[in-house]
Amino acid sequence: MIDDAIARWHRYLGGELPGGLDELLADDVVFYSPVVYTPQRGKPVTTQYLEAASRTLVGGVGGAFRYTKQVLSGDTAVLEFETSVEGRYVNGVDIIRCDDAGRIVEFRVMMRPLRGIQAVHEQMGRLLAAGG
Repeated sequence: MIDDAIARWHRYLGGELPGGLDELLADDVVFYSPVVYTPQRGKPVTTQYLEAASRTLVGGVGGAFRYTKQVLSGDTAVLEFETSVEGRYVNGVDIIRCDDAGRIVEFRVMMRPLRGIQAVHEQMGRLLAAGG
């Protein structure tokens, strides 16, 4: 079940998932941001955050984003990533949990170092403020 959800997540990031996040996320999904204290609840707000994050972290074709490790167990996946944002190195993990239907119900992001988090925060803040 988590294997399929993560395969679809990778397809989403590659721009190859028909239906996009709407097909991947549960209606009651919870998103935990590395810079926002309050969990973000529901598909609409989680979609906004994940779309902004994918534009910030993944960028366009040939972007620096790559997953370096992947651990799948039961209903949970931990995916370690590396990228560069505004010339700053970013290292982090996505912790993803899915339900029995294979939809993501929890998405938690943790990042380091501080300068990388600041660059991500600034760029995502601009995207979210602009509505996308």
